[in-house]
Amino acid sequence: MKSLILATTTSTQDSGLLDELLPAFTRDSGWQVKTLAVGSGQAIELGRRGEADALLVHSPAAETEFMAEGSAGSRRLVMHNDFVLVGPQADPADVKGTSSAEAMKKIEAAKVVFISRGDDSGTHAKEKGLWSKAGVTPDGSWYQSTGQGMGETLRVASEKAGYTLSDRATYLAQRGTLALDVLSEGDPGLLNVYHVIEMTKKAGDLVQPDGAKAFADWIVGPSAQRLIGEFGRAKFGQPLFTPDAGKDESTLGE
Repeated sequence: MKSLILATTTSTQDSGLLDELLPAFTRDSGWQVKTLAVGSGQAIELGRRGEADALLVHSPAAETEFMAEGSAGSRRLVMHNDFVLVGPQADPADVKGTSSAEAMKKIEAAKVVFISRGDDSGTHAKEKGLWSKAGVTPDGSWYQSTGQGMGETLRVASEKAGYTLSDRATYLAQRGTLALDVLSEGDPGLLNVYHVIEMTKKAGDLVQPDGAKAFADWIVGPSAQRLIGEFGRAKFGQPLFTPDAGKDESTLGE
């Protein structure tokens, strides 16, 4: 059977979404998928080096820069979910119900443990943007990095009774094992938007553009979009992602 390499984010893996999508893609297309689940920054780097055929990533600024380099083919909108600020129920920094920028200011002022992924992922990029929007530079012993994926970072935050930024899907998928509540959510700036990028031979001779195109066409097609829209509904009472193929990006979250 033909096989392609998909570089994607730990959040698509940790939320369980890939386990739902990939067998269906293989059934529909005859392509098997080898997944490399890393942060968005690393996934883009794998694409740049010609070590992946398709990318499923959520770091729009880094993606736009990457597309300008010319080794990728198409980039298409797939879906979104959102980021949430989670922390201990006791909420020592008193951030519940505040905006994300206000919450970051309060966490820094209270010097309460904040666990960063510190791994150049889309989530890490978003977190850095939130500190910057809050006009705060996080440093000191209260600010700690895991260098790990989302699931592991949530586990560490829970263990240390700290705060962290998570994509909602991974948080919901792991909520049962965590002593963490959602404390700040719903800001327009907290959208988490995913695109699929097809790589071309310009990135390297081993790239399989036909596999990349098969995957990208499939994930923005009706059967995958339906699976994405239903994923998580039975278990969590709400879908974990919103399917967005073909939408105008400026309208997301409205």
